[in-house]
Amino acid sequence: MAELHSVCRPLAFLLGTWQGTGTGAYPTIEDFSYAEEISFTHVGKPFVAYVQKTREVGTGLPLHAEAGYLRPQGDGRIELVLAQPSGIAEMLEGTVEGRDIQLASTALLGTASAKPIVATERRFWADGEVLHSSVAMAAMGLELQHHVVSELYRVS
Repeated sequence: MAELHSVCRPLAFLLGTWQGTGTGAYPTIEDFSYAEEISFTHVGKPFVAYVQKTREVGTGLPLHAEAGYLRPQGDGRIELVLAQPSGIAEMLEGTVEGRDIQLASTALLGTASAKPIVATERRFWADGEVLHSSVAMAAMGLELQHHVVSELYRVS
């Protein structure tokens, strides 16, 4: 395996595969629970690849997925580029402080059939060996607000 690029060292705590559960809510949908798996990998370049998948707890049916790249800038700043099968592409920028990454959207693009999302905020933070993830969004004509939160445990 390639050595972790020096600019990615602040992200070393993320590397591996994490699994757990989460809950979601938004005024336009019913509250829900989900099973989640997130993988963070690297190839020695100045980015960390990110793949996320969620499934329905009872049936195991797929719910959501997204893939992208965390791009640390070497000075505590970080970028995240994401693509979703729902037709949404997100560009976010933020900070890495210890084991806490906070990001806010700088650009959101959607296909003609994608739901209108105008802003997102994301956070990844580790507390011991638990990784937490949260997303807030402004969509469907509503202001920025909580959407999902999960608690994950490293499996590899």
